[in-house]
Amino acid sequence: MARSIGNSIADSLALSLDYANRLLKEVPSDRFARFATVGGSTVESNHPAFVLGHLALYGPRIVSQLGGTPTPLPAAFEKAFSKDAACTDDPTGTIYPAMSEVVKAFRTGCEEAIAALRSASDDTLQKPNPAEGRMLELFPTLASVQTFYAGGHMMMHLGQLSAWRRIEGMKPA
Repeated sequence: MARSIGNSIADSLALSLDYANRLLKEVPSDRFARFATVGGSTVESNHPAFVLGHLALYGPRIVSQLGGTPTPLPAAFEKAFSKDAACTDDPTGTIYPAMSEVVKAFRTGCEEAIAALRSASDDTLQKPNPAEGRMLELFPTLASVQTFYAGGHMMMHLGQLSAWRRIEGMKPA
């Protein structure tokens, strides 16, 4: 059965989106931007707001790199969730956007990226990665970088969310 490169990458992203939606069940909005706690101790690890906010940056990137026009992200997202940003505990709910805004941006970006990948030709995905430096060295084509964004990068961060849930006493997703 022949399968396009874009559809193969989109399959992985769709699976990741489904997993993220399962992970979000039972996450209360008042804990969304909080470090996990167990036995009175705080675990300084990425919380759901940071994980999903960071991942929300990549759906639009995929769409743009494939020649589409993504739904714009709120201006504050890049500063709060970039690869250079540090995750901070937010007990007052004033550092990060609301759970509903972060989740909506994440889901919209993933859904648009899945559609863009499914419609991308194999020739498009064989074009050079527009990144520079290490990202270009590691991922020389659009296909290789989109595979990373939709697969390894996504699942690595969703693993952080899974660990946060378990520390918080939630059942496996």
